[in-house]
Amino acid sequence: MKAMVHRTTFALDEATVRRLRTLSAVWQVSQAEVVRRSVAMAEETARGIRPDPAVLLLALHESGQGLVRDQAEEYLLECRSDRAAWRAGE
Repeated sequence: MKAMVHRTTFALDEATVRRLRTLSAVWQVSQAEVVRRSVAMAEETARGIRPDPAVLLLALHESGQGLVRDQAEEYLLECRSDRAAWRAGE
């Protein structure tokens, strides 16, 4: 991990603090890491840089937070069923 050399203080509203804490818990990283990732994503979006889906998928697999095989198969069956119902006009 890189050495952090800049410290900053932010004044945030309650909703933003709640979001920051939620993302920190979901991503299982510090609040500072949430800010770093969010700023990087915002910059890429502003510059029109789209993330490579293959890289995102690989990162998801490496994080261990993807679906297990049974969950994925169940999800696909549900999608097929919903799609068939939609096509039948239900």
